[in-house]
Amino acid sequence: MEIESFRALLTEQGQALLAELREFTADQELALATRLRREYPSELVRAAFEQARLRQRAEAKFGADARSMYFTQHGVEQATRRSVAEWRAGRFAALGVKRLADLCCGIGGDAIALARAGIAVLAVDRDGLTCEVARANAAALGVSELVEVRCADVADIDTDGFDAVFTDPARRTSRGRVFDPEAYSPPLSWAVEAARRTPFGALKVAPGIPHELVPEGAEAEWVSDRGEVKEAVLWFGTAAAEPYRATLLPGPHSLAGGALPDPPVGAVGRYLYEPDGAVIRGRMVAEVVELTNGRLIDPMIAYVTSDELHPTPYAHAYELTDVLPYNVKKLKALVKERRIGTVVIKKRGASVVPEELRRQLKPSGPNAVTVIVARTAAGPVMMLGQPAGLAM
Repeated sequence: MEIESFRALLTEQGQALLAELREFTADQELALATRLRREYPSELVRAAFEQARLRQRAEAKFGADARSMYFTQHGVEQATRRSVAEWRAGRFAALGVKRLADLCCGIGGDAIALARAGIAVLAVDRDGLTCEVARANAAALGVSELVEVRCADVADIDTDGFDAVFTDPARRTSRGRVFDPEAYSPPLSWAVEAARRTPFGALKVAPGIPHELVPEGAEAEWVSDRGEVKEAVLWFGTAAAEPYRATLLPGPHSLAGGALPDPPVGAVGRYLYEPDGAVIRGRMVAEVVELTNGRLIDPMIAYVTSDELHPTPYAHAYELTDVLPYNVKKLKALVKERRIGTVVIKKRGASVVPEELRRQLKPSGPNAVTVIVARTAAGPVMMLGQPAGLAM
């Protein structure tokens, strides 16, 4: 989308057109577009349909806000999910931050969350259209007084006088995702220095960042939303007692750790715990072992077991009915004998393809089971059960 086409959407005519497309569905598009082109310029109709489709896609990240916001294709893909942005804004507010520079602000998702938390934001991006969209979003959501959008190279921004800097470097190019942090735009090393120039700083990185690349003195936080790891953030100035943090949304539930010794390993007990992805990425499985008074089933596998149930938000618990050496023929017989029609298959450290195994089992019947295939210190096993509290 060109800047002029976007600006046309902000006019009275453009707003009227967007209002007509608020509830449109794909099967209506052809007839609706034909009718609207009789009343509006074709280019404006095209831009409005593009924006309406982007708004529908963005609802998964922004909820009801998406219906009033504006997006670019790249912006929808790269913007921070609202729940995650609000969590981060809350952390900044709790640190006492009043004025923050949001570098590489994109369409303004983080800037809006920060402003809603009462923080004055300088939102910076070097792309002209992106800045127009960010400015329009701040206005649409009523936070323009707290958000100044500036089109500039982040390297030219003087952050003296700010309480904090937040940087969200571009981690994609025209050729796809970038895995080397020094190939980010701006590079990781530059963003780290920018974060250290103010009392507080935060730097968004890929969740798979190697732990050895976490700078000395930084607190690394992995954030998951409804069980899916969304991002990692390097925090500066928080004086965290522990090097790592796993935050689970909604909740929020936030677990600090990373300094415990290797946990014990032992036989599979009555309960099995599957730690959240943020806990695993943050290497805090030992903390889950401690919370559940448990042990690992294998020193290299992130499954925790215990003989008594110790519920924790940081792991999904399963009550096991069977723990057997892995054998497809035996598993198929059990599925048939127990009239199981729904089989949830999980695996870790085992060369099992869940879809292929499910076809081999030919499940049929009214009952359900979770089958977990994993490597253990005693060899590969299959564990049958249900989420804790639902065991047959």
